[in-house]
Amino acid sequence: MRSDTLASRRRLYLLSRVLVARHYRRDLTLAAVARTLASSPRQLQRAYAQFGETSFREDLVQRRMAAAAELLLAQRSIPVGDVARLVGYSQPSHFARAFRRRYGLSPARFRERGLAAAAARLTPAASRRVPGGSRPG
Repeated sequence: MRSDTLASRRRLYLLSRVLVARHYRRDLTLAAVARTLASSPRQLQRAYAQFGETSFREDLVQRRMAAAAELLLAQRSIPVGDVARLVGYSQPSHFARAFRRRYGLSPARFRERGLAAAAARLTPAASRRVPGGSRPG
């Protein structure tokens, strides 16, 4: 492959990653991102295959799920359905299914476990009980 082709494909990949990171909340498709970058969907697929560890779609889902996980833990007052919309899902059920596939838990259960873990970290060590009924010493 020619070096200028390699360089332009790498540039296409990197620009696509920037678009995904900045605009993951929007209804992004491979075709729309390719059009925005003055490329074809096939060229963008090739760029992801050559330089990425995932496909375009997986890159988008990973970004959305990371943002969702952060929102679920940091913004407890935001309902799960609103978190779904904030990260780009129009259907909360689609969001819940994707989230469960990624983390193995429903978004609500993920939030509960995260809050429980945070509470456990905040509990003073002297008041925690260890198995057997004795205090740590």
